[in-house]
Amino acid sequence: MKAGSGDQGSPPCFLRFPRPVRVVSGAEAELKCVVLGEPPPTVVWEKSGQQLVASERLSFPVDGAEHGLLLSSALPTDAGVYVCRARNAAGEAYAAAAVTVLEPPAPEPEPPVAEHPLPPPGTGEGAPVFLTGPRSQWVLRGAEVVLTCQVGGLPEPTLYWEKDGMALDEVWDSSHFALERGCAEGAPGASLALRILAARLPDSGVYVCHARNAHGHAQAGALLQVHQPPESPPEDPDEAPAPVVEPLKCAPKTFWVNEGKHAKFRCYVMGKPEPEIEWHWEGRPLLPDRRRLMYRDRDGGFVLKVLYCQAKDRGLYVCAARNSAGQTLSAVQLHVKEPRLRFTRPLQDVEGREHGIVVLECKVPNSRMPTAWFREDQRLLPCRKYEQIEEGAVRRLIIHRLKADDDGVYLCEMRGRVRTVANVTVKGPILKRLPRKLDVLEGENAVLLVETREAAVEGRWSRDGEELPATCQSSCGHMHALVLPGVTREDAGEVTFSLGNSRTTTLLRVKCVKHSPPGPPVLAEMFKGHKNTVLLTWKPPEPVPETPFIYRLERQEVGSEDWIQCFSIEKAGAVEVPGDCVPSEGDYRFRVCTVSEHGRSPHVVFHGSAHLVPTARLVAGLEDVQVYDGEDAVFSLDLSTIIQGTWFLNGEELKADEPEGQVEPGSLCYRIEQKGLQHRLILRAVTHQDSGALVGFSCPGVQDSAALTIQESPVHILSPREKVSLTFTTSERVVLTCELSRADFPATWYKEGQKVEESEALLVKLDGRKHRLILPEARVQDSGEFECRTEGVSAFFSITVQDPPVHFVEPREHVFVHAITSECVVLSCEVDQEEAPVRWYKDGQEVEESDFVLLEVDGPHRRLVLPAAQPPDGGEFQCVAGEERVYFTVTITDVASWIVYPSGKVYVAAVRLERVVLTCELCRPWAEVRWTKDGEEVVESPALLLQKEDTVRRLVLPSVQLEDSGEYRCEIEDEAASFTVTVTEPPVRILHPRDEVALIAVSLECVVLMCELSQEDAPVRWYKDGLEVEESEALVLESDGPHRRLVLPAAQPEDGGEFVCDAGDDSAFFTVTVTAPPERIVHPVARSLDLQFGAPGRVELRCEVAPAGSQVRWYKDGLEVEASDSLQMGAEGPIRTLTMYNAQPEDAGEYVCETRDEAVIFNVSLAEPPVQFLAPEAAPGPLRVVPGEPVVLSCELSRAGAPVSWSHNGKLVQEGEGLELQAEGPRRALCIRAATLAHAGLYTCQCGTQPGAPSLSFTVQVTEPPIRVVAPEAAQTRVRSSPGGDLELVVHLSRPGGPVRWYKDGERLASQGRLQLQQAGARQVLRVRGARSGDAGEYLCDAPQDSRIFLVRVEDPPPVKLLSELTPLTVHEGDDATFRCEVSPPEANVTWLHNGTPVTPGPQLQVAQNGSSHMLTVRGCRLEDAGTVTARAGGTATSARLHVRETELLFLRRLQDVRAEEGQDVCLEVETGRVGAAGAVRWLRGGEPLPLNPRLSMAQDGHIHRLFIHGVVLADQGTYGCESHHDRTLARLSVRPKQLRALRPLQDVTVSEGDSATFQLELSQEGVTGEWARGGVRLQPGPKCHIHTEGHTHRLVLSGLGVADSGCVSFTADALRCAARLTVREIPVTFVRGPQDLEVTDGDTATLECELSQALADVTWEKDGRVLSASPRLRFQALGPRRLLQLRHCSPSDAGTYSCVVGTARTGPAHLTVRERQVSVLSELQAVRAREGDGATFECTVSETETAGSWELGGRPLKPGDRVRIRQEGKKHILVLSQLRTEDAGEVRFQAGPAQSLTQLEVEALPLQMCRRPPREKTVLVGRRAVLEVTVSRSGAHVCWLREGAELCPGDKYEMRSHGSIHGLVIHNVQPEDQGTYCCQAGQESAHTRLLVEG
Repeated sequence: MKAGSGDQGSPPCFLRFPRPVRVVSGAEAELKCVVLGEPPPTVVWEKSGQQLVASERLSFPVDGAEHGLLLSSALPTDAGVYVCRARNAAGEAYAAAAVTVLEPPAPEPEPPVAEHPLPPPGTGEGAPVFLTGPRSQWVLRGAEVVLTCQVGGLPEPTLYWEKDGMALDEVWDSSHFALERGCAEGAPGASLALRILAARLPDSGVYVCHARNAHGHAQAGALLQVHQPPESPPEDPDEAPAPVVEPLKCAPKTFWVNEGKHAKFRCYVMGKPEPEIEWHWEGRPLLPDRRRLMYRDRDGGFVLKVLYCQAKDRGLYVCAARNSAGQTLSAVQLHVKEPRLRFTRPLQDVEGREHGIVVLECKVPNSRMPTAWFREDQRLLPCRKYEQIEEGAVRRLIIHRLKADDDGVYLCEMRGRVRTVANVTVKGPILKRLPRKLDVLEGENAVLLVETREAAVEGRWSRDGEELPATCQSSCGHMHALVLPGVTREDAGEVTFSLGNSRTTTLLRVKCVKHSPPGPPVLAEMFKGHKNTVLLTWKPPEPVPETPFIYRLERQEVGSEDWIQCFSIEKAGAVEVPGDCVPSEGDYRFRVCTVSEHGRSPHVVFHGSAHLVPTARLVAGLEDVQVYDGEDAVFSLDLSTIIQGTWFLNGEELKADEPEGQVEPGSLCYRIEQKGLQHRLILRAVTHQDSGALVGFSCPGVQDSAALTIQESPVHILSPREKVSLTFTTSERVVLTCELSRADFPATWYKEGQKVEESEALLVKLDGRKHRLILPEARVQDSGEFECRTEGVSAFFSITVQDPPVHFVEPREHVFVHAITSECVVLSCEVDQEEAPVRWYKDGQEVEESDFVLLEVDGPHRRLVLPAAQPPDGGEFQCVAGEERVYFTVTITDVASWIVYPSGKVYVAAVRLERVVLTCELCRPWAEVRWTKDGEEVVESPALLLQKEDTVRRLVLPSVQLEDSGEYRCEIEDEAASFTVTVTEPPVRILHPRDEVALIAVSLECVVLMCELSQEDAPVRWYKDGLEVEESEALVLESDGPHRRLVLPAAQPEDGGEFVCDAGDDSAFFTVTVTAPPERIVHPVARSLDLQFGAPGRVELRCEVAPAGSQVRWYKDGLEVEASDSLQMGAEGPIRTLTMYNAQPEDAGEYVCETRDEAVIFNVSLAEPPVQFLAPEAAPGPLRVVPGEPVVLSCELSRAGAPVSWSHNGKLVQEGEGLELQAEGPRRALCIRAATLAHAGLYTCQCGTQPGAPSLSFTVQVTEPPIRVVAPEAAQTRVRSSPGGDLELVVHLSRPGGPVRWYKDGERLASQGRLQLQQAGARQVLRVRGARSGDAGEYLCDAPQDSRIFLVRVEDPPPVKLLSELTPLTVHEGDDATFRCEVSPPEANVTWLHNGTPVTPGPQLQVAQNGSSHMLTVRGCRLEDAGTVTARAGGTATSARLHVRETELLFLRRLQDVRAEEGQDVCLEVETGRVGAAGAVRWLRGGEPLPLNPRLSMAQDGHIHRLFIHGVVLADQGTYGCESHHDRTLARLSVRPKQLRALRPLQDVTVSEGDSATFQLELSQEGVTGEWARGGVRLQPGPKCHIHTEGHTHRLVLSGLGVADSGCVSFTADALRCAARLTVREIPVTFVRGPQDLEVTDGDTATLECELSQALADVTWEKDGRVLSASPRLRFQALGPRRLLQLRHCSPSDAGTYSCVVGTARTGPAHLTVRERQVSVLSELQAVRAREGDGATFECTVSETETAGSWELGGRPLKPGDRVRIRQEGKKHILVLSQLRTEDAGEVRFQAGPAQSLTQLEVEALPLQMCRRPPREKTVLVGRRAVLEVTVSRSGAHVCWLREGAELCPGDKYEMRSHGSIHGLVIHNVQPEDQGTYCCQAGQESAHTRLLVEG
């Protein structure tokens, strides 16, 4: 059990319990729990008492503190309860959970269909409806409980029960409950009964029955409370015996709480079955009450909360838990810490009746101490409901008109949050009220309980004034319950339980549970499917949300910012988005998110975009239209996309370019409209000739038609179209008008179904198409339903005629009436109409006349009379007339009690001179009372006042005296209120200090705590930290007259604390803090040092402190440093060090060494070593590459973050154009993607820019590649030549210019004769004319790096044949086209022709051969390349057609939205995929070609097309487009007005008070309207404010300025705001009139006055050159420009020279003279003679009123005390001496200044009497001591002791003692000879004693 901060517990504790699991057979079941303990506990799992071991199907996963049980392929035999047991050395804990294995559900047979004519009520098709809900029950333990409910709905709903939000099988074993299904005979719906076989205490809770079907869900709940039976032995033998609190085996935990605070104990109990909990206090069971709350929190813990703890709450609290397996205890000892300052008299619990009053009273230690009243945590403010009274130290709270909700805990709080607590019990029909407020989480169950005094009464539950349904209400005996299952935010509000006039209310607050939104989908991918579709795929989020969710797919057109929702789907997978889903052609992006009831996940955007083109399809087609002659006929249809279409009328096309037109002149008119996807055709005013017309619509992919039918137009009503409701007052004219479609068509009027007849009171008129019914003067009986009927159509009018509204003349306000029992009560009101009816209501119910209630009508007056009112007749009455009402609140008081307050005897304690008020409240204001004191009627006087106010009577003693003590009574008839007044002398008060004193001292300093008392001889006690101090050498207590001191001669830090000087009735508080001597830093002397170190390296920071034991703290950059391997902090003597052994650059910063009082700052800088290149050590050699080869130059630095720069041949290298700079850690690289000759040269990488910075150079050499033979590719080529023909060998090199050599059979050939060697660029040819057989052989073409061999044979060629024909080709522009044919023999010569022209091989036309296959390739086909390609071989030829399709001209870079300012130039730019011909693209605006405009120009630069708009205007704003034959792009041009600017802004202005200020600014535009403001307030033109505008210039002139006008002046126009500062200097203040010399009398008041030039100025008064300060005698006043100095009770020391100073001005001086007051005695003192013990009064009258006097008696000054009272009444001075003694006799002197008066006081001594005599006979043993004592009537009297007539003298034998009035004789060492008679004489009396001595 927790109680505050407990000790460190180490036994195992479950933080999360395993939850019950329900699985289907064959599935996987898993139990998890989290358990902690120290040492970590050992966890085992058990089932049926047997420990489980791991197997193939059973495993025990462990993850830290989380332990699990995993059961694979669960079987029915695996079902049961699994126990997790955790043990360690400190203890053991366990938790259990049930595993339920269900069989797979079998398919349910369909129920037979029964034929019923009509379903019974409540069973119709729809959501479930509770016909009968469960009822709340209160039962004893062991009883059987049955909860039933009946539900209607089709299909039949599924019913199931829950307890406290959990399924029943998760809470109980199946043997503890039973579910019974069925339906009562003849009753509709289904029912499910829950039977609890033997109720246990843990079964208490909320039970909810759920009903669910396809149409919805419903639920109803009930409360079950199980109580302990009164008999102790339980009848159930399985249950354990009644709980007994056993002795604790170990000491309980201790918990301290301050008085008035709450104590909360929490007990965690685990067990199966669920344990029963009982709380005990000091061995006695605890029951919940107002201050002890017992409940179970949401975590399963059992909580006991003790509110506003008092001293009586301390003790041992025990939480006892038990179940059938055993019991356990947990205990805590509660200690309540009482405050230092306490209430003198605390509050007491009180009771009161509903509608009555109660009084709470307490007493505080000090009458000046403020207090506050609370009802629980709510502060109570004084009002009519809560009357708060302070009488001296007494604090009283009176609660009027008690209600059930006033029942509760009340507190009175004083300084220091010291509280006293009391319970207020309100007795009425409601015993247990609702809580003030109830907080419930959304989805939880809310339960409200009320207990009533009487059983079986019916209460009313409501929320916010609306009655709650009966299904959630239950009553049983005295208990009433409201159960709201699964509350939502709509259930929140003010819930009230009403029983008659009594009610109790609570505020139900529903707190929302915060849920996290679902996660986003994953693995989102886009696939472009078939043409004009896109396939989107994704996977569900991870983890999958527990609540239902959907996926929301959205699209965005590329170039737009808006996302538009496409659709929502429930399952993840693949979605195909067709072009039909988009409104217009374009590129679209897509994104998807997950949406559930808890919110939306972040969007996931699919990578890439798709081009979609909308295709039209018919969404809503044309329909035949049937209209009347002359009406418009409207044909409409909806398409799936925006597209143009064509309308047809009777087969004739309607012109689409003209929205309105005619089919032919003079015929039918039409109008064509298109709004988005909808197309409309409107035929105007059709006629009969148009009937049967056929309307058609056609567009690509859609054709539709409809017919037009014309009907004869019937009569119909044009107005009114709907029923008209009209309200009139009597005598008003009523006109009802009905307008028909035909003129002069007959119509008939009806009223209430009866045809009306014309008369003087009802007229019927016809005016063309309008029919009117007229009531010239409406009457009430004319109200009703009127109908204008004609040929099957009617117009309806509902007419209400009523009298004028009634108004109340009197009363205008709420009336409160108080009466007593049997008194006649009359409630009267006046209306403005004599005949107006009224209705009377009482507490919301209409009043009916009876013998007890009379209703009277007298002209305009209406009365409700209660002839003999009784208390139940009280309440709220209403008189209702029409819409108005007046209110009366009637209170009937029982005459059996005239006195309302006080109800009992009141005791009033007061001190002398205090004001005492005795209050008595009556039930009637006119009742008369009689006040008595000690049985005698009092007489009103200045010292005793009698007051009367309404029902309150008061007796006031303005200045109470001791003789005013006694018993006072307030009497009326035979009743009386009694007050006992006790007046005492004022208690001892501490005059100084009044507030708490805080002292701070340094060690060894002397500390003196002093307080001054109101009485010199009053004892005090000193306390330190709550313990009384004792005097010692280190602490001295002193007393000097009224002063008391506590002295600490040499204070130490441990002497600090809270000291209290307690004088009984008052206390003074001192807080002493003794600090140690300052801890200083001696070295370094400077407080801030800058230190430079190298990095890495050793850094040491050193300080020297004093004293040597001072503690220091080290900080780095504001954070305290901690010691580590790399940072050590040392201390040796006064030296403090901080050492970093391997400091790095990041260790640089601000280090602070701080003692308690001083600090020194070290600014540490760590310089890094210069950057070096690590590798290579030697300069790298030249790097040789060929053109096109990539090059990487890299190096490594000694520091990763060092910057470098690259240069090429001395020029800085910039990234781009094939160059890339890379940096990764310390590595730096320069990458050349494809080397060219220009990249050759010297590259340098330099670190830093300063001269001499390290660098590294690289040499790059780019050389031409070797010449290679490109064709033929084969190393050897066989060539056949025909005899006589030309032999031609052709070689193609990789580049031109390379030298080649030709060889034949090893001999080099040269160009001569028939042999010719030719070179054309890279083409090398050897040609032999007229080939012969000798020309056959091996020919070699030798290039520098390559060679080719030709094996030539010269022989007659075989006949050439075409083995395959050419094939026609169709290609796109820019693609390659290859024609192929096969010939035989392979070496046959093939000639290619294009459109009949021989083909010359080149870059575009390439001829190739591969064996017998000959190929012609046309590279990059162009449109002009189309034609016929022919291949000729020998005498044969083959041809094929080449078709070249034009390539689509698409936009690579599309238009972007542009925002521009008016007057700017705008450029719109697009980039196409290829260079288009002139005019290939065109520019549009709003879908139309751009008009000719000199401000518009278009340009083309290769792929780039631009549109220039020069000097844009607002009219240029719109949508611009650029389109080709294959693509289109749009963008929005937004033109904002020209920005307004300030050419010359406002300037700050400074003027003097009273002058004028001018502000001026110049704007960039004319005609601008703006606003001027000062200090944020708009300025308006006026006498002191002038506003001017001239062109660009705006001017503001402010005149008559004052200091208060200083501030910010601003000008605002549109989005422009300019501001400047206005400063108004104050005019120096001067003196208009100075003070005058003044002479006053000693003791009078002196007033010096001067006048300033301004009212607002601060002045300083001086006396004799010294500045004066305000004090109780010295006051400063300011009255407008006047300044006054008022000096009260002047004395001669106040005389002097006074002056007044303001700023630099000074006035005066004025001389004050104080003359001595002349005092004389007007009435001398009179001699007084009095007897001992009596009192004496002396009075002396002097000539001056405010003159202090002094009294002396016998030469001794007199001061007020117990026997001396001194007072002054104007000029009269009075001395009162009480309890006179004989030694008081002497001279009495009164001195007032120089005047004095003398007289004598004589005190007559009373005869001395013996009050107590010694015994007549006394026996004493020999050698002992004998003592004889007597008591006389006064102290100090002389007595005489005698033995046998001889007077005794003091000595060794006889000792005489005297103490006050007691006198004694002591006889030492009594001997036999001392026996005899001893006598004591006192005045005239004597007493004798016989002394006997025994042996």
